Amino acid sequence: MYRIGFDVGGTFTDFTLHDTATGAMRHFKLPSTPADPSEAIEHGLRSLLDSLRIAPVEISFIGHGTTVATNMVIERRGVATGLITTRGFRDVLEIGRQVRPHLYDYTVRTPEPLVPRERRVEVTERIDAAGSVLVPLNEAEVLAAADALAAQGVQAIAVCFLHSYLNQEHERRAAELVRARLPQAYLSASSGVLPEFREFERFSTTVINAYIGPPMARYLDRFLGRLAAIGLTARPYTIHSNGGLMSVDSVRTFPVRCCLSGPAAGVVGAAAIGRAAGLPDLITFDAGGTSTDVSLIERGVPAFASSRTIADYPVRSPMVDVHVIGAGGGSIAWLDDAGALKVGPRSAGADPGPVAYGNRATEPTLTDANVVLHRLDPVSLLGGRMPVNEAAAHRAIATRVAAPMGLAVEQAALGIIRIAVANMSRAIRTVSTERGHDVRDFALFAYGGAGPLHAAAVAAECGISRVVVPVEPGTLCARGILLSDVSFDVTRGEIVTADAQSWQRILDHYAAMQSDGGLWLESERIAADRRRFDRVVEARYRGQNHEIQVRLADGMGLDGFLAAFAAAHRREYGYDVPGRAIEVVNCRLKVIGLIDRSETRFVAAEGSPHARTTRQVYFGSGWMEAPVFDRGGLAVGARLSGPAVIDEMSATTLLPPGCSVIVDRAGNLLMDVAA
Repeated sequence: MYRIGFDVGGTFTDFTLHDTATGAMRHFKLPSTPADPSEAIEHGLRSLLDSLRIAPVEISFIGHGTTVATNMVIERRGVATGLITTRGFRDVLEIGRQVRPHLYDYTVRTPEPLVPRERRVEVTERIDAAGSVLVPLNEAEVLAAADALAAQGVQAIAVCFLHSYLNQEHERRAAELVRARLPQAYLSASSGVLPEFREFERFSTTVINAYIGPPMARYLDRFLGRLAAIGLTARPYTIHSNGGLMSVDSVRTFPVRCCLSGPAAGVVGAAAIGRAAGLPDLITFDAGGTSTDVSLIERGVPAFASSRTIADYPVRSPMVDVHVIGAGGGSIAWLDDAGALKVGPRSAGADPGPVAYGNRATEPTLTDANVVLHRLDPVSLLGGRMPVNEAAAHRAIATRVAAPMGLAVEQAALGIIRIAVANMSRAIRTVSTERGHDVRDFALFAYGGAGPLHAAAVAAECGISRVVVPVEPGTLCARGILLSDVSFDVTRGEIVTADAQSWQRILDHYAAMQSDGGLWLESERIAADRRRFDRVVEARYRGQNHEIQVRLADGMGLDGFLAAFAAAHRREYGYDVPGRAIEVVNCRLKVIGLIDRSETRFVAAEGSPHARTTRQVYFGSGWMEAPVFDRGGLAVGARLSGPAVIDEMSATTLLPPGCSVIVDRAGNLLMDVAA
């Protein structure tokens, strides 16, 4: 039998196929189809199955990562959405936090709310900060609000009442009334989507869930239809932002949880590969066609966050802590009004893509710069399946960058790469140095189509001495999906001082959440002996504004929790405050269903490495003759010194002068970077 994972990116769609009988892995990628991402999925699946002569019934597992949810928010492609809220709180989305996005730039504005004011309707009801009912819900007003929103043509409705995270009674009843009156409308209630305090973040997350719900459902219908047309019968899973898998039905209910789908899979895969290689401390560096995603893994565990912004809209949900910038192979090089060279954040994407891909593009990109300098194969990519037009890339850089700046084309191309590397390095410092970590204690784990190409330069600029490049790094997010388990996060929000009186109540919350989590795992068809539960408390010192996460181990009592909080606070901020009261803010339970999977096996080549060819490659000191190796021909223990180029289907690894690399037992390239 076979297991298959695929990840839909902004530029390429990547596939990894695992033969459970032999442990062998197959990798494939092709350009994405932005108009309908499921089209590239179907083409890729058919190509893989036909080329390997695999019958659809032999596929036992299907895992799916996608940027569809994120792109819908970024491109404002959701549906007309309405909001029903507590009287007096119609403008929570507009008021926000009253924080300027850029303090000294008056041209930057906060984004327009996804629900305009005329579609935000107030109803009479009120629950206080203790969860008690102050004013009963006026059901007639709820029905009138539903009718008013229907008259404005809304397709989705968010229900967000004050303090509903403490008492869901009013929201649940309002949702019942709206569903009965408007059965075709997509409905999201904040007490189901995000039962936590902080009204603005809760309102924003719930509105986004409603806003992308209907188009996400249509995408899933097309996706399922294409799987059925191929003859695939395995139940598909989608990876979501916390690095776990959930069924299509769960994605329909909580599409907002997929806003970091693909990048989370890559971090999960990197953590697993790093642990196996004896490198538990990593900074992941995923440079793809559209963006660069970086994250930090410490002691084999990815960093997690509870919130982030997407297109400047706050989204609060447990997620792998990934920092994203607009720097990838498709990032466009351009000159600003002062004639200074910039790279990104605008991307050529999959259509038209870089100029070198020969698809009507005229604006030079980072990929074009690498083609012109022969760091990328100037003839073809993807194992020969994608022809490359070096002359067109050369003309684009000459016309758009080199001539206006008075530079040689090689200097202009090198400048494009150096600016992109500087942008990528700043992103890495954001998740490491700026958070108190010493980058010298970490290895740089490079993947994505453009990651290994720039890894040595990025590592050198950041002061990192070791780089890890996994097998077929351009498909690692797809591979990470195959390494993930089913999971879901359940939350109970309640601000209470952690003391002997409240501790039993906190434990009761976890017991209730575990019961709910067990029901969810049952709906996901996870056997009882494959279920796991991880408890995390979000807490803070009284008087603080933001909380930190503390893992609540089995059997841990109040004293153990207080000691664990103090230790976590010291790690996060460098100090603790003995004797100060500690407030519990949120109780989180990660519900896990373990997926059956067999071990993967790396089939190593034998003998000494032999270069397939040589080519002139431009480095900072000029053109140099560099041997070009096929990665599949490198045996375990093989050593190479730069300058050299290592090619494989999904990516190219550049080994500059002064750097060296060795192949470990799992086939990873372990690179020592020159200062």
